Amino acid sequence: MTADTKPIVTRFAPSPTGYLHIGGARTALFNWLYARRNAAADGSKFLLRIEDTDRARHNEAAVEAILDGLTWLGLDWDGEPLSQFERADRHKQVAHELLKRGKAFKCWLAGEELDKAREEAREKNIRFTSPYRDGGEGEGPYSIRLKAPIEGETIVKDEVQGEVRFPNATSDDVVLLRSDGTPTYMLAVVVDDHDMGVTHVIRGDDHLNNTPKQQQIYEAMGWDVPVFAHIPLIHGNDGKKLSKRHGALGVEAYRDQGFVPEGLMNALLKLGWSHGDDEIITREQALAWFDLGGIGKAPARLDPDKMANTNAHYIEGIADEDFADAIAPFLEKPPSEAQREMITRAAPFLKPRMKLLSEARNAAAFLLLERPFEITGKAAKPLKKDGALGHLAALAQKLETVESWDPATLDLAVQTYAEENGVGFGQVGPPLRAALTAGNPAPTLGETLFALGRDEALARITAAQDSFSA
Repeated sequence: MTADTKPIVTRFAPSPTGYLHIGGARTALFNWLYARRNAAADGSKFLLRIEDTDRARHNEAAVEAILDGLTWLGLDWDGEPLSQFERADRHKQVAHELLKRGKAFKCWLAGEELDKAREEAREKNIRFTSPYRDGGEGEGPYSIRLKAPIEGETIVKDEVQGEVRFPNATSDDVVLLRSDGTPTYMLAVVVDDHDMGVTHVIRGDDHLNNTPKQQQIYEAMGWDVPVFAHIPLIHGNDGKKLSKRHGALGVEAYRDQGFVPEGLMNALLKLGWSHGDDEIITREQALAWFDLGGIGKAPARLDPDKMANTNAHYIEGIADEDFADAIAPFLEKPPSEAQREMITRAAPFLKPRMKLLSEARNAAAFLLLERPFEITGKAAKPLKKDGALGHLAALAQKLETVESWDPATLDLAVQTYAEENGVGFGQVGPPLRAALTAGNPAPTLGETLFALGRDEALARITAAQDSFSA
């Protein structure tokens, strides 16, 4: 770190009113990446603040859900999460400091009187200005308003949106403290960001209109204004604002669908950020490549199919020995030790067939059958054909003598049996597959036999013979 640079400090500041929204998760990811890419070299930080000033809507379970979602995604934060509510006294202190400096004023305008003054300003198409801005005393409780500039423009230099100009004549004097003494969001967020040392505010562009007012508070206090970067919101595939009709909105819903953390992280990263034509971007690559210049100005579109395709890549990357643990939460019941061994052997064949871990319930169903199991319906038809049981018996004898129990050798053994006995594969393969899988989806016969293992495969063949010869 050179003398003229300083560590980057970013923050994620969710409201604890529900789950970790997919848009919030993306915002957290961008902030995490921007800080973590430099952290090893210069001590940059990613901080977490819970904006819990609205106590009526505060939900402690929602706080835990947000923390769990961030942890599952692998987005670690520095220090303890900060509670905005607990900093109310500090917020009030700053409001009164602004009042002392003449940068704010007491305003007794409230209720119907305030509504009437605002309406009159709208009708005349002029800026609403409190009659107490330049002095005067009222009665009873008062709010504290920022004495914002009236003329000229407030210019926000945004790393994503570019230079955005806001005419001061169209902006009210923002309330800092309400008449009941509670600080407003507009004040609290500025004070907290300043006190936390936040250097870069990366957030959704729905906050862009708040930024000139917040910038005015920074300037009134003589504080450094952070770098702003407002990210376009996420829209549905139809181009409309994201809502429940577009599918899962919370991180936990994607986790329950069977996304792996790396898969969802990659999908979130691609919602509004790009690095050339790269689609698969690992965590390590993202940390090396991420910059604010890669964020687009247009709203990102949520494409569930594309997200699932991205996730499929990361499912294939799960180590075979870890695959049983990965899919266990999505199965009807925890697999036995013998079933876990079968799942591990089958992992190389099952992973390419899955986009979501939840698909394991269907993909691994043939492994999880517990003898004795019934073979019914269409699956039973091959076993009822003339000669089918005889072929099964002979195949069992041949398979029992196979020395190398691997997919290629097993496939060859079945093909060789058909050729040696002058029968078509259609007379041998279907009854064998039915005996082994009961009609459940499965990979090739060689892979199926290998995954089941010699003892289980032969036991299933024998059980089918006994069942259909009775």
